[in-house]
Amino acid sequence: MLKLLDKTAFGTVFKIMEHSFPLDEHRPYEEQEALLQREQYRIVGAMGERGELAGFMAVWEFPEFLFLEHFAVAETYRNRGMGAAMLRELQAHCSKPICLEAELPNNELSRRRVAFYERNGFSLNPYPYIQPPISEGRNPVPLAIMTTGGQISADCFSTIKDRLYSEVYHVSRDPEMA
Repeated sequence: MLKLLDKTAFGTVFKIMEHSFPLDEHRPYEEQEALLQREQYRIVGAMGERGELAGFMAVWEFPEFLFLEHFAVAETYRNRGMGAAMLRELQAHCSKPICLEAELPNNELSRRRVAFYERNGFSLNPYPYIQPPISEGRNPVPLAIMTTGGQISADCFSTIKDRLYSEVYHVSRDPEMA
């Protein structure tokens, strides 16, 4: 189901991304596209009935874990089991823990999203986390880290946070501490 996408699919990926994520949770087009040059970063997608892009996952592969930075299903394919199938396939082909950032479960929609990830093998971790500004002019976002394989230790959380801050967001400290 999942296939590695190349640069030619990026315009469609970005349209789904823009529609699925708030402005503070994705980069401008050129910055997002430039990530395709990074060795650790790739985008995989699932195709719909007519061969169109139905969903995508933007992932960073690090030695300790895989970071699922962006995951979205096109609106016409939502609530049909595609997202769950994509997560199952990703987990089946990944031998290391997978982590992602999720909205804090403080309203009905975010609680439903967290519950979706929990039904699909992720655990919500109790440690405070702030996504640094993803790009110039963007704001930090309070989020939660979810991981496969159960809740993680504080040390493991610190390793994940440090790696994300340095490799993905290019910051050296927590935005709240700056």
